[in-house]
Amino acid sequence: MKIAVYGASGMVGSRIVAEAVGRGHEVTGVTRSGGDFPAGVQAVQASANDVASVKEIVGDADVVAVALGPSRTGGDPQDYVDAVDNLLAAARGTETRLLFVGGTGGLTIGGQRVVDGPDFPAEYKPEALVVANVLDTLRATDETVDWTMLHPAYVIQPGERTGTFRLGQDEPVGSEISAEDYAVALIDEVEKPANRRQRFTVGY
Repeated sequence: MKIAVYGASGMVGSRIVAEAVGRGHEVTGVTRSGGDFPAGVQAVQASANDVASVKEIVGDADVVAVALGPSRTGGDPQDYVDAVDNLLAAARGTETRLLFVGGTGGLTIGGQRVVDGPDFPAEYKPEALVVANVLDTLRATDETVDWTMLHPAYVIQPGERTGTFRLGQDEPVGSEISAEDYAVALIDEVEKPANRRQRFTVGY
């Protein structure tokens, strides 16, 4: 399967690349500034904010994994929103599937979004709100857009690839997940789709 990964040099994106390559997929790593990838990965320097390159990359892939998020260094969060819009527009009416890396804030507990709860860390709230609102954008797309969003547990960080974790739909499952096992769950979904046009979550 041909899989393009945006944000391929990041913590999560690099694990998605490694997992996909390890399972024998044809992988394209897409970054703004280039990067070093495992053997066999095609490196493409491009931005999801560039409409022309997005159309080309989406059009050439079976699946596009989007390991992007709002800037954490003071950049305009609208850039991320625009990138998502570009990807959705490029995939509309095609057979290309989009898998978005989500955040815990978009999950719900008792019907309330985690990001809206009183205990959600204030320093992460602006970023989490943007990502959570993107889920609403995905849900509002027409049926010709094949999307999925995978939310991690509260803490996601480098760790071990165990292949053992729990999956859920709307509420958090467990408190943490390694970036390696997150990638396992995402590529599992690529290979055996079970969450088309909906979100799900992974944790220990």
